[in-house]
Amino acid sequence: MSRSSEKLAELKQFIHDHLLQVDVRGHVEKVLRDVLDGKQVHKAPLNEADILEEIVSRGLVEEVLESLRVGLYGEPEHGSNKPIAETVNKETANSAAPSPQKGSLDPARRHLYLHVVSGKAFLEHLQQPFSFHGQSSSTFTLHVHYCGQRFRSRPVACACEPDFGEGFLLELHNDALGDGAKMADTTTLLGMCDPVHMVLVSTNPSGEDTLVASHNLEWRHLLTRPASRSNTAIELTGIGRESKIPVGVLEVRLELIPSLTQTLDEDLLSTQLGLERSRSAESERLFLVYAKEWWREYLQVRESHSSRLVKIFAQDETASHRPVCTYLWPLTAGRLLDTPRQAARFVSLIPYEKTSSVGADDSVELWASPHAFLARRRGDCENHALLLCGLLLGFGLDAYVCLGTKTKGAPHAWVMTLGLDGQVIFWESLTANRYRASAVVFVRAPAVHVVVSSPLVIINIYYRRYYYNARVNTRLSLPRASSCPPQPSDRVEMCDFTLPNESRWKPMSSDAIRSLPAPPGWTALPLRPPVLDVRLVAADLELQLQALVAEVRRDQGLSTHWDTQLSYLLTPALAAYEMERSTGVTAGNEEFQHAIRGAVPEGHVFKGFPIQFMHRNARRIYANSLKAEKCQEVVSCRGDHVRLAIRVRVFSYPEDVCAVWVMYACTYRSVV
Repeated sequence: MSRSSEKLAELKQFIHDHLLQVDVRGHVEKVLRDVLDGKQVHKAPLNEADILEEIVSRGLVEEVLESLRVGLYGEPEHGSNKPIAETVNKETANSAAPSPQKGSLDPARRHLYLHVVSGKAFLEHLQQPFSFHGQSSSTFTLHVHYCGQRFRSRPVACACEPDFGEGFLLELHNDALGDGAKMADTTTLLGMCDPVHMVLVSTNPSGEDTLVASHNLEWRHLLTRPASRSNTAIELTGIGRESKIPVGVLEVRLELIPSLTQTLDEDLLSTQLGLERSRSAESERLFLVYAKEWWREYLQVRESHSSRLVKIFAQDETASHRPVCTYLWPLTAGRLLDTPRQAARFVSLIPYEKTSSVGADDSVELWASPHAFLARRRGDCENHALLLCGLLLGFGLDAYVCLGTKTKGAPHAWVMTLGLDGQVIFWESLTANRYRASAVVFVRAPAVHVVVSSPLVIINIYYRRYYYNARVNTRLSLPRASSCPPQPSDRVEMCDFTLPNESRWKPMSSDAIRSLPAPPGWTALPLRPPVLDVRLVAADLELQLQALVAEVRRDQGLSTHWDTQLSYLLTPALAAYEMERSTGVTAGNEEFQHAIRGAVPEGHVFKGFPIQFMHRNARRIYANSLKAEKCQEVVSCRGDHVRLAIRVRVFSYPEDVCAVWVMYACTYRSVV
């Protein structure tokens, strides 16, 4: 009972403070003066009903209620705000989608209300084609991230002026200051330098996502506004080489809830922003000077080092060049991922797509920010390796990102983990395959080397502190940390992975690395829990595939008879396939074989073809399945008493990344 009384008292106090902030009394007094002036002119007596009618007609009551509703609940019209911050910072209790919590606003915290009103000037979609149902064939989705809080708007039709109409309530709080129970004041807010990262993604009818724009929104200009609110237009620019080309404009409204009682002087805010920019620029300048000197020394070690795949800086989606070590940070998945192998499975299910540009130039390389990569759910091998390495670091493993080449000389990135016993394991982030290395002792060079059966050949390594393969030129003398000879080769099977070892791996200064500021919003990135109902998705895909198979067989002059019991018996096999991919353990195969043998009549033959996909487009699944000869044999099976079966299982992971398993099967009487 006392707990309810405390909550009621907090709610009353919040409502009282809010009414004071919006100056309800002043508005009522103004209405009263106007009514009195009107009555004096017409010599009419003052009536309480007239005053109430005037207040209602001016919309004062609706305005106060609406502002109070926004202060308490955020934007009540849409339920698409799914606050992910609490699920990650305080560990998600389960993997189900969080429902909108209208009472989640803490009266003791200050919040930033970001209302995206609409979009304008998206000229690329000026003549957007429409589907047969009168709706746009593509959609926009806006992703917002601020200090571990992630939100996603509902999909809206791609148009020249898309109607977003979304509100996002972001908590402005800094627990590291030691006064976590206090509401952030003006001084505290001034020191919060993290911008709001906004990523706009378009989705075509096939379900493929395209990164449209990425923008960092500076919100602290609200500290200088009397009402702590402002309307602004954000010009979005393109990605990579198109970063200077505008793609559209977002009209947004920003508001601090509750508003500030004391505002800042604009000169003070300008001074603070200037100091932050100069401090960041100075850190980057000093690191660039050090990197140039380090590179000069590295080239002196051996002439062939100039052709090595050594990368110190990389370009993100906004065309900003950042040191590669700043792209990698430990990530924790809360309760969404249980094991490192499951994390590798999750990363491998994100589709791989090499960065491309307009024209035939294939030299484009773009390392997207973690938020942009997760929002798009598609990217190059470097982004996959960075995400996997961050998750492995979060699981407590000694993980490194490796840059090198594959067997055919193509540049590649993967992950390496080192055990306390010297065991070296390579993780292929695109497939979740693991390659275990074995130690071999050489007579002339008494050191541990690596012999591994993998497609990875030449290697350079970094993880916040750089380690580059230093195959030392015998004509030069470099200081060594031990008596070990230099690296005999830059090939994986000949490398010694004992770190640190400056005679074989040339490191960068850890002080230089630590001096670099972390990119805003990159160090506390949460994963979004899955929201798909995999059972409904699997059932729908199954029906669509059955219709496609029946249509093809009808064109071939064949009848189609479905065996629902056989379809159900295929389920354990699909579950076992996914378990093997995510854990490396094979289970349930014996029971599955016994069940199939018991279900197939005597004298009949069973054929099955399993296949896995990373998308949920039925037509694409069916078209790719038919590329396999064994699948065609099942689908176009001819014979006596032919019975067909299709089973679909969908396994969901964070970010709605899915593994879609499909098995086509048939039974028929064998004719000898």
